[in-house]
Amino acid sequence: ELTPGIIYGVGTPHTTSDWRLATRYDYDAVFGTALNRFCVQAALGQPITVYGAGRQTRGFTDLRDMVRCVELVVERPGPAGELRVFNQFTEQWSVLELARRVQRVARCLGLDAKLKHVDNPRTESESQCFNEVPSGLLELGLDPHLLTDETIAGMLELALANRDRVRPETIAPKVSWRSGGVGGRPDHLRVAA
Repeated sequence: ELTPGIIYGVGTPHTTSDWRLATRYDYDAVFGTALNRFCVQAALGQPITVYGAGRQTRGFTDLRDMVRCVELVVERPGPAGELRVFNQFTEQWSVLELARRVQRVARCLGLDAKLKHVDNPRTESESQCFNEVPSGLLELGLDPHLLTDETIAGMLELALANRDRVRPETIAPKVSWRSGGVGGRPDHLRVAA
């Protein structure tokens, strides 16, 4: 069983070989990852919004490594009847660390990226401590691609090249996980009383 961390990146050698194999670039407030959202915000000239203090820490994996992990597990099956669990991530970052990295790389590309802390719409502890360990995949032969400034620059450049296709209204959080409600819902989506 692969237990994936947050996956970032926009391509593998196969998907970048033909535009018809392009991967999704989710940046919205619900399904998009913080890293993608930060890159899109910087490309649009919007503040990079950090939920709360940004101390929430998670495990991250490059898309290329996620695909490789699946290959490794299939190529090297365990003994019949044995359940193997792999924590599929290669690095740990806090939300604020990611925001600062995107800000730094964006500024190197000439973008005026600013950070902005906003109320956290999620139900999670600000001091959430992530103490997982990537298990087994390195032993199976994973040679991880760690998050580099070049990777972030590539994500920023993709967002810049496609900024006319971005739907800015999807970036700001509209779901309050604390109250279970949706804020700012357009009138045509409201339930009639």
